[in-house]
Amino acid sequence: MYKYLFIFVTLFVACSPKKSINKTSMEEKSIAVDTTNLPKTDQEWKKILPEEVYEISRNKGTERAFTGKYNEHKEVGTYYCIACSNPLFKSNGKFESSCGWPSFFEPITKGSIIYLPDNTHGMKRTEVVCAKCKGHLGHVFEDGPPPTGLRYCINSVILKFEGSK
Repeated sequence: MYKYLFIFVTLFVACSPKKSINKTSMEEKSIAVDTTNLPKTDQEWKKILPEEVYEISRNKGTERAFTGKYNEHKEVGTYYCIACSNPLFKSNGKFESSCGWPSFFEPITKGSIIYLPDNTHGMKRTEVVCAKCKGHLGHVFEDGPPPTGLRYCINSVILKFEGSK
């Protein structure tokens, strides 16, 4: 019983925010991002997205910790939103956080994601969604490495990767 309680508390603390996010601390990059909203209904998304992607992207689900294909991924390149191909993160912004999901210290541009308050599950967190399709990506916390001090904890299933050429 205590073993399971310890595991739960450890995961809860590891993925809990330390303080509120200062979005102005991120620098703007010189990469153009199309933030045009995609006019798709929930039914259209359900038809075009695989079930697991739909559940996370549209219903704010979460993949199990340490199961995502990009958790320990180390190739050089760019991570995109799998639903709309919006560029989200560069591999040089990825780091090992040991929280069980791919972690990045900054998005590819300030405008590539949107920040939303998330007070579910008795926690105060900041949700991050794709600026183009408004799909749920994960959460951002202020316990990351320099230079930003941020940890974008992102579901692998919502990402697609393209290696550098």
